Amino acid sequence: MVFNSLQFVCFFLVVYSLYLMLGHRAQNRMLLVASYVFYGAWDWRFLSLIIVSTILDYTCGLKIYNSSAQKKRRLYLSVSLFGNLSILGFFKYYDFFAQNLVVLLEQFDFSVQPHLLHVILPVGISFYTFQTMSYTIDIYRKEMKPTKKFLDFALFVSFFPQLVAGPIERAKRLLPQILAPRKLELERIYQGCYLIFWGLFLKIFVADNMAALVDPVFSSSGEHYNGVKVLLATYAFAFQIFGDFAGYSNMAIGLGKVMGFDLMLNFNLPYFATNPRDFWKRWHISLSLWLRDYLYIPLGGSRNGTLSTYKNLGITMLLGGLWHGAAWTFVIWGAFHGILLSVHRFLEPGLKRIFCPSTQFGEKLWFLLRVVFFFHLTCFGWLIFRAESVHQILAMLHGLIFDFRFTSGIGLESTCIKLIFYSWILVFVQILQFRSKDLMIVSRGPKTVKTAFYYACVLLMMAFGALGQNQFIYFQF
Repeated sequence: MVFNSLQFVCFFLVVYSLYLMLGHRAQNRMLLVASYVFYGAWDWRFLSLIIVSTILDYTCGLKIYNSSAQKKRRLYLSVSLFGNLSILGFFKYYDFFAQNLVVLLEQFDFSVQPHLLHVILPVGISFYTFQTMSYTIDIYRKEMKPTKKFLDFALFVSFFPQLVAGPIERAKRLLPQILAPRKLELERIYQGCYLIFWGLFLKIFVADNMAALVDPVFSSSGEHYNGVKVLLATYAFAFQIFGDFAGYSNMAIGLGKVMGFDLMLNFNLPYFATNPRDFWKRWHISLSLWLRDYLYIPLGGSRNGTLSTYKNLGITMLLGGLWHGAAWTFVIWGAFHGILLSVHRFLEPGLKRIFCPSTQFGEKLWFLLRVVFFFHLTCFGWLIFRAESVHQILAMLHGLIFDFRFTSGIGLESTCIKLIFYSWILVFVQILQFRSKDLMIVSRGPKTVKTAFYYACVLLMMAFGALGQNQFIYFQF
């Protein structure tokens, strides 16, 4: 069983009631047990993978730090990386590469029958694998010292609020918070409660209702798609994946705050981005920073000329797409964003010279046009991301280009109304957050306004929320 949103909150309430009664050391031990129970509720057998990763990186971290010879340091780092990536590759990518190898060899009239695993993907394996890898890499780079407290390190690896869907925390940021006693401050608890509530609303009211508009279109296997229907479903998925993933991240950050932890921001108004670089500073920030610091920069970043920069961007985004899942749709999605980043980098100097509005109105209009344009590029990427096959991507693109008709009788009017109804509060709040440059603006508003807002959200969740029906999208990654 993977926890849905309501079960996740109920589980936390039980944990938190115990947490408040314990001292620092006992809190850490209880959180470790709770984290293992939380993960084991899905499938207790896969707890062994977390434990193996924990032992591996704890040991390698100490060995790297205590070794003076560079060859030994590099050896222990290689053992850590090889061990983590082998576990991730075996469970997540073995069948994918084996099946594609069969297809490739068949082109040369060479037939093989590899043994496929058909193993269910361990939930959240990509998240905690990246998190543990950053620990040994940072020690190797001499950016932090390892901890000798194994159980506290085990809690860093398995901390349940962000274990299965992020944010992907760095050890040098989260581990000191685990090792030191935490203070519970009323203001932080209030902020945490607001984030939990808003995250729950994004999941139950926005994301899960949008799923009902998305799934029927993307789950169909027809050869012909109505372009308007595809467009509306793609818009709906843009709101669904944001509400689902940002909702979880808000809840995780909020849960951390009420316990005295400070987890990193993972979403910062991504649909207000005006270009691909801006988007990846706002969307899944913990992953984009991980890819930048541990992949793009080690590859050479932008240090070795223009062509090398484009190559490094392409490799980084291809692997970032593959990180999301073992499917060609994710690879294409990563390649698409790699192309966007490279094209923008090439065109940016010229665009700044050509489009330079001289009035305040012109600047606002130019900003709005860029936001709308890039939102649609992002949605095109979401179509690729959500599609169940490359064939479906091509069929949907054919519908968008050659069959873009608003045909009555196929529910398009109802879909438009539902799309607006389930998204308007999110859009309204995001505009407030953007204009005020404050993601917590609602929680800081006048008491009467906040009360009315909270009541409205509760009523909408009770009346129209898809209560406990859908698991979080990113649990599958």
